[in-house]
Amino acid sequence: MRDATRGGLGAILAEIAKSAQVRMDIDEKNIPVQDNVRGVCEILGFDPLFLANEGKMILFCPEADANAVLEVMRGHKYGRDAALIGRVSKAAQGRVVLKTAIGGERIVDLPTGELVPRIC
Repeated sequence: MRDATRGGLGAILAEIAKSAQVRMDIDEKNIPVQDNVRGVCEILGFDPLFLANEGKMILFCPEADANAVLEVMRGHKYGRDAALIGRVSKAAQGRVVLKTAIGGERIVDLPTGELVPRIC
């Protein structure tokens, strides 16, 4: 488990993939981003994958347990939007590949610099 408060989903996944030397394939359409957040990101030119995400966590579990874990998480008021967003494999080590909403693919890498000022 990892807290997504600092760095956001993209940074955390890229960091873990690199340190664990695994490939992560994630699907953009499965990543829960609220419409109002997506709209603000489009207006301001931010990538929602790299924004701090207060009160969110990223959890890894064996694939065989994924549905049971999701069921438990969704049964709690703070986990109702829990989602399976991808898979981890040993191929192409140290890389996160995002399948985009329009069907393409892009590499998700660690961001450089500060995306937004720290307020905490």
